Amino acid sequence: MSLHAYKVSFLWAAGALIVLGVAARSAPADPVKNIILVHGAWVDGSGWKPVYEILAKDGYNVTMVQVPETSFADDVAATKRVLDLQTGPCILVGHSYGGSIISQAGTNSQVVGLVYVAAHAPDVGENESDLGKRTPSLLASQKGAIEKTADGYTRLNPDDFYDLFAPDLPREQAEFESRSQIFTAAKVFSTPLTAAAWKTKPSWGIVALADKIINPDLEKWYYARAHSQTTEIAGASHSVYESHPKEVAAVIEAAAQKSQ
Repeated sequence: MSLHAYKVSFLWAAGALIVLGVAARSAPADPVKNIILVHGAWVDGSGWKPVYEILAKDGYNVTMVQVPETSFADDVAATKRVLDLQTGPCILVGHSYGGSIISQAGTNSQVVGLVYVAAHAPDVGENESDLGKRTPSLLASQKGAIEKTADGYTRLNPDDFYDLFAPDLPREQAEFESRSQIFTAAKVFSTPLTAAAWKTKPSWGIVALADKIINPDLEKWYYARAHSQTTEIAGASHSVYESHPKEVAAVIEAAAQKSQ
């Protein structure tokens, strides 16, 4: 091969590699398709139905965890049980107390992104009860709003449920949820975390600006500390995942598209 031909061949090959490299860098990655939704205290996974329907329609494989709310360890184990059944990477979503659960369980290697929905996000050694006392919510000032049984379980007083937990839901729906609460072990709120997945994995946070269960300022503080991409929803109560499912689903889908 002549020197000229060699130079032409070399330049052509180099150019082809550059083009292929640019194409590889610019090609969009496939979005994560597995979404796992974790509910918070007193309620169950059925509240995720409006969000589930949107995500399922958009082609996502969605699973709701039904945590027993008997202990923090039990609730984390229930979440890991669902994670172990997934094939491929997952987005882990937590509402309220569910945020503590996903912070602990989210160290699972299949979890590539976390979404906090009006949720707690404690660090290692922290618990949501102590953090809530530093930035109290309206709930904290309502005497008798949290009822406790003799064996150490809690629920939200049904008479206070609509006003505190779900004022932006139809009253009939809130009334049903108030009467179908899962009694939650009081100790789950004061159990310190031993892992905090948000420290090593990308996260998104939704602030419910009219939240009376968790102070919105605490939600903002959590998400700022975690460097979460944050969305604020005006007028949204603690039941934001039910009252604003389109906005919540949009954040989850953004997380799925950007977490690889």
